Amino acid sequence: MAFMPVPGYLPHFNPTLPYNREIPGGLRTGMSVYIQGVANEHMKRFCVNFAVGSRSGGDIAFHFNPRFDGWDKVVFNSMQNGSWGHEEKKRSMPFRKGAAFELVFMVMNEHYKVVVNGSPFYEYGHRIPLQMVTHLQVDGDLELRSINFLGGGPPPGQIPMPIPAYPGPGHIHHAKPPCELPNMEGPPVFNPPVPFCGRIQGGLTHRKTIVIKGLVSQQANSITINFKVGDSGDLALHINPRISKGEVVRNSFMGNTWGAEEKNLPFNPFTRGEYFDLSIRCGQDRFKVFANGQHLFDFPHRLSAFHKVDTVEIQGDLSLSYVQI
Repeated sequence: MAFMPVPGYLPHFNPTLPYNREIPGGLRTGMSVYIQGVANEHMKRFCVNFAVGSRSGGDIAFHFNPRFDGWDKVVFNSMQNGSWGHEEKKRSMPFRKGAAFELVFMVMNEHYKVVVNGSPFYEYGHRIPLQMVTHLQVDGDLELRSINFLGGGPPPGQIPMPIPAYPGPGHIHHAKPPCELPNMEGPPVFNPPVPFCGRIQGGLTHRKTIVIKGLVSQQANSITINFKVGDSGDLALHINPRISKGEVVRNSFMGNTWGAEEKNLPFNPFTRGEYFDLSIRCGQDRFKVFANGQHLFDFPHRLSAFHKVDTVEIQGDLSLSYVQI
C-alpha cells in the first residue's frame, strides 16, 4: 500500500547524506522547510544550504552551520562568486548530541526565520534573491529522519481553539461540541497549542487526508487523536497511543458505547522524545494510516456515514508542529 502525500505537502523520509535535491517549485515567500533528524553522539558540525544550483562550490544564499568546537555556536553566511560573505554567528547551541531535533526554515519577505524545536532562533536577511535558490543541501554529523517542503502558511487570524479533556474508555461523553470551530480546511496550521480542535469543513470525504506532525513529550503517558461527529459526540476513529505501555489502541465510540479495541502494529512510531509524522487518509471502506511514510494500520469504517465526521481533536502528552486538515 503506497503512501500518498496530501497536495502541498512533499515529505522525503529517511533521506541519505549528503542530501542535495531540487526544491519543488523553487523557493518562494511563505514556504517552510521542516527538517527532522538526530544529532550524532559525537557531532562536530553539520550544515544546511539553500543553494543556487546543485554543484559543489556554487553560490549559497543561506548557509546554516552549527559547530560543536569548544566554542559552541551556529554560523550563518552566504557564498557568492566563490567567496564567503560577512559571517554572522550566534553563540548558543540549540542542538544536543544524540538528541532528536526539528529544524524549520520559514521564508519571509526580508529574511529566513529559523525555528529550532518550536522556538524562534534566528533571522537571516536575504543576500541573494529567493528566485535564484533552486536546491536544498544537508550534510554533516546527523541522521536525517525527514525533510518536508510546505508551500505556505495559514491565513491571518486562523487560530485553533482549545478543547476540554476528553473522557477515556469507560466514561460516557454527554457534552455538546466543545468549541466554536474555525474553518481550517486546506492551509496548514503551524505550532498550534495542545489540546487542539479543528473542523473538517463539509465533513469527512473519500480521499481526504489529515496530516499531523508532532513531538512526543519526554515523560509522555498517553496521546489521543479523535475523528468526531460534533453534534453527537460519536468517534468514528479514536487513536490512543499509550506510551508507557508501548501500545497504540484504536477504537470507535458510538451510541455512548466503546467498540472492540485494535492494537496490532508492524511498528510503533510514538516514542518519548521522538518526532512523528502521521497521515490519516479516509478510504471508501476504511481509514488508512501512515506514520513516517510507512503503512501503520487500517481501520475499517464502523460509522457508515463517515461524512458526518466534522471534527479532529488532538490532546495528551505531545507538542504539535504542523496540522493540515
